[in-house]
Amino acid sequence: MIKKIIVFALILIGANQLVSAQELYVFTEPASNMPAKSIGARLTNEGMFKPNFTNRTLAEVMVGVNKNFMFHLQGFMSDMDGKYRVEGGSIYAKYRFLSLDEAQSHLRAAAYGRISTSKRDLYSEDINLEGDNAGWQGGIVVTQLIHKLALSATVGYSNAFDKDRPVLFYGVTGMLNNAMVEPNEMLNYSLSSGYLLLPFVYKNYNQPNFNLYVELLGKTNPANGNSYLDIAPAVQLILNSKTRIDLGYRFQATGNIQNRYLKNMYLARVEFNFFNALK
Repeated sequence: MIKKIIVFALILIGANQLVSAQELYVFTEPASNMPAKSIGARLTNEGMFKPNFTNRTLAEVMVGVNKNFMFHLQGFMSDMDGKYRVEGGSIYAKYRFLSLDEAQSHLRAAAYGRISTSKRDLYSEDINLEGDNAGWQGGIVVTQLIHKLALSATVGYSNAFDKDRPVLFYGVTGMLNNAMVEPNEMLNYSLSSGYLLLPFVYKNYNQPNFNLYVELLGKTNPANGNSYLDIAPAVQLILNSKTRIDLGYRFQATGNIQNRYLKNMYLARVEFNFFNALK
């Protein structure tokens, strides 16, 4: 009898992981949190092939404090300024303030914030707080799960600390010029979709999960109206409800922001989760 209860409990745990698997977006965070008292470790590599191959590695530790609050600690390294070096780090926190749960569906909303440091002297109008800029960010994310489909929308605001950083651009003569962008801020927005392709029928929590994602990632500079919109397809494999592997690529669909460092970029990630790691 006890053995049957344990097996049933494991199936419920696996089913819960399966239901929310398609919310584990590759380029954005959902409103849902990781399980309480759990710890996760991520290693992400992202890079661009043109004009020269450059890449960044992000090391990350994630902590689920309780069902409503979690935080991430990140460190960044890249060769985007020549040789590989440590660029800085960030703290990301998310608080879930709404959760309407039903069988195989739920609606959740959360507020998030980030504060980052960076050594880079970035020459771009874009603001990226995961390696390129020092600054802060805040926003709201809402996620809706309907059986195997998960949809999520994010709106946020980013502000770089260095208000007078120069931005390089090419003028009408073709010469490289310097410009000052003031204020140094960005409006961020995204729309993400995730669909659980496998398994077709859930039997146990050891079954691999295979998810397909398409995300729209956009930013607008409120000072001048310049903006861009990226399309980011991705695939994801989850093993034993604990190990996650992501592969994605984002490319610009439209926009007029020049010298972007995140334009046409691949992303590869591996993540390990340890449940009930905190007492």
